[in-house]
Amino acid sequence: VIDGTKLIAAAVDFQGDPWEDILVKGAEPGEVLPLASVLTMPATGSEMNCNAVISRRATKEKFAMGHPKYYPVFSILDPEVVYSIPKKQRANGLTDSFIHVFEQYLTDDINAKIQDRWAEGVFKTIVEIAPDVMADKPTYDTCANYMWSATSALNFFICPGVNQDWSTHMIGHELTALCGLDHGVTLAIVLPGTMRVMSGPKQKKLEMFCKNVWGVDAKGEEAVNVAIQKSESFFNSLGIKTRLSDYGIGEDVVNEIVRRFRERGAKLGEHGIVTPDKVEAILRDRL
Repeated sequence: VIDGTKLIAAAVDFQGDPWEDILVKGAEPGEVLPLASVLTMPATGSEMNCNAVISRRATKEKFAMGHPKYYPVFSILDPEVVYSIPKKQRANGLTDSFIHVFEQYLTDDINAKIQDRWAEGVFKTIVEIAPDVMADKPTYDTCANYMWSATSALNFFICPGVNQDWSTHMIGHELTALCGLDHGVTLAIVLPGTMRVMSGPKQKKLEMFCKNVWGVDAKGEEAVNVAIQKSESFFNSLGIKTRLSDYGIGEDVVNEIVRRFRERGAKLGEHGIVTPDKVEAILRDRL
């Protein structure tokens, strides 16, 4: 709802096709109506960032947009709304938040110690509170920590000066658009493949993740395997399966996603090296 409101606010005075120009082509917005939000689902961080992601069911497409003009003027975060959120959506929110941190953390080790420690703090908080968040009656403090973790995962506090990836999200968007899977589910499917296929340039941060988040001092290939195993186990504990085959998705969908990225000339990731060939390898790893 917040993301849709951002697009509406941008479209009101926009001269052109908001979908084609703003979302597909990334055009600069004109005058944007001021907006505020009352958060009802902790997950995307949209209440404290200038991003939005919009789906178009008719064309089975999903695109992101971002601009400083899209920041809410203010947002109201009431932890008590979590009481009425179905467990499935709480699981999605925890997963989405966890992987938002990943996209900003699992890149280059540039010795940005404050950003790294903040990111690891959000990781560890999400893992720690997850069982209580998924309980029948989570406490108010649990709900508050969940809500603030989701906001902190994507309010840009953890990313100043560091590279960001977002390839897992871009691939996940295609799975949602084509197959209707929940966003959090698509991320849980794709992330292990991203870690494995792109492990080379991410090796130091994978080792840091294992040690500082999971307490495992692993190196090299062992660190890759531990990072994947621990992450998948966490998603599984929330009731989220992590294979395309778990959802009846096969090579036809993989081929279509790769075709789309080839058509767009996509070069994803923090260094633009996640090519369509890499996307294919990531998805085939998840069959």
